[in-house]
Amino acid sequence: MAFDFDLFVIGGGSGGVRAARVAAQGGARVALAEQDRYGGTCVLRGCVPKKLMVFASEFSGLMRDAVGYGWQVDAGQFDWPRFRARLHAELDRLEAVYRDLLAARGVSLYDSRARLVDAHTVELADGTRHSASTILIATGGRPSVADAPGAALGITSDDVFHLDALPARLLIVGGGYIACEFACIFRGMGVEVTQYYRGAQVLRGFDDEVRGLVAEEMRQSGIDLHTGTQVLTMERGEQGIEVKASNGTLRSFDQVLLAVGRTPNSSDMGLEEAGVKLDRRGAITVDAYSQTTVPSVYAVGDVTNRVNLTPVAIREGMAFVATVFGGCPTAPDHALIPTAIFTQPEVGTVGLSEEEARGRGAIEVYCNSFRPMRSAFLGRHARVLMKLVVCADTRTVLGCHIVAPGAGEMIQLAGIAVKMGATKEDFDRTMAVHPTMAEELVTMHEPVRRA
Repeated sequence: MAFDFDLFVIGGGSGGVRAARVAAQGGARVALAEQDRYGGTCVLRGCVPKKLMVFASEFSGLMRDAVGYGWQVDAGQFDWPRFRARLHAELDRLEAVYRDLLAARGVSLYDSRARLVDAHTVELADGTRHSASTILIATGGRPSVADAPGAALGITSDDVFHLDALPARLLIVGGGYIACEFACIFRGMGVEVTQYYRGAQVLRGFDDEVRGLVAEEMRQSGIDLHTGTQVLTMERGEQGIEVKASNGTLRSFDQVLLAVGRTPNSSDMGLEEAGVKLDRRGAITVDAYSQTTVPSVYAVGDVTNRVNLTPVAIREGMAFVATVFGGCPTAPDHALIPTAIFTQPEVGTVGLSEEEARGRGAIEVYCNSFRPMRSAFLGRHARVLMKLVVCADTRTVLGCHIVAPGAGEMIQLAGIAVKMGATKEDFDRTMAVHPTMAEELVTMHEPVRRA
């Protein structure tokens, strides 16, 4: 049977675009359909605009520090509309880059929603159908809808970048990395931030010492963080959005940001009708090679709910192309993925937390929390954390955890060592770079505890 295309990609985010571009570069006839803008969550509603907001929010603290270092500073007020205009101009530029990269490789682009008809057929919103030997689903995810009464009054992370003005009083509901990052961002921009999280501590799934220090520093920065707290009701009142919480409070806010998780974009796509299996959360079920239960249909990125990170989606897309079009079956490696959380201070982590490692055998923990030179000079009590979790038998570094300014940059390099299987003695043999915060990673010679 002759197909219109060798590959039809549904979804123009990081994973889909990379797969389409590389496959086309190798000579495949490729089409891509995207119902929104090119770039996906990362470029348009996630990593990129969020990181730019992090940069913007950090200047308030930097200018306060500048005074302590002898500079005369008159910063004035943060101009949100001016920043937002530049932000959207940058996002427009990046989207154009994505389109140009695809066009340059000869990818046929369809600005349309697409759904599966059968194992080899895609239907666009206007009813047009195209056939393909292989179909790749890369539709990503979206913010989950909260089930609290009155939740329709709230906004999600997708809406943050389009606010007409910064709220004076903001409530953030949630305790994951998205909630915590935006709490720090808005606090740095001068917003009065309150955060409710139903769990006992924020950042569930990360190392407990990391979680504790981040929560402490968030509170020190002025974020009114309440754990073990759920929203009971939300109603529009004279003073704003009135929120009744399980901690017994009734407070008014100008905006409520609901950051309670994300959901795979798999609904109303004809997937199950075509035989593609979904799990109970709507994620597409795939094997180690990203193949679905329909042999000609593959899926990568957040829609599979494996590891929901942009670099992972890109790596999955590359592995898919190598498998299907390169004659080299390649399973993406999801082990020991370095991760950063852009709270203030940042978190960088790779490998096992102390709690996870304890369940796998005897360990040693090397850890130091201290005031770095920069803040100690100013008399500030801000602290950082450097931590290594080591297998007591093999001496392999099982996990590295950093809470500090620039932790994301540090963990990228530390992640190489951990991925290579470095031992604690390998770290010890490495000369320290002085004076730096990261030198603690190679100068901690005595464990603080064994388990």
